[in-house]
Amino acid sequence: MQAEQLQALIENAVPDSQAQVQIEGNHVHVRVVSPAFAGISPVKKQQMVYAVLNDRIASGEIHAVHMQTLTPEESASSNG
Repeated sequence: MQAEQLQALIENAVPDSQAQVQIEGNHVHVRVVSPAFAGISPVKKQQMVYAVLNDRIASGEIHAVHMQTLTPEESASSNG
């Protein structure tokens, strides 16, 4: 499993998204920015991303996911 592979999977599944993925062993850190997240709950945002990762989580390839899901506006305000 490579970060680039997961990034491509997420960006293909979440509309108009930009993903940043870091892998540390079997722990994955994901930051996803997408306008598709506008107006939906944090849980729904995470469910969209988990849907992409579920097979790898079920297989044990991924043990833990640390996730940040933001709209472009939230991302811009968190950067300063």
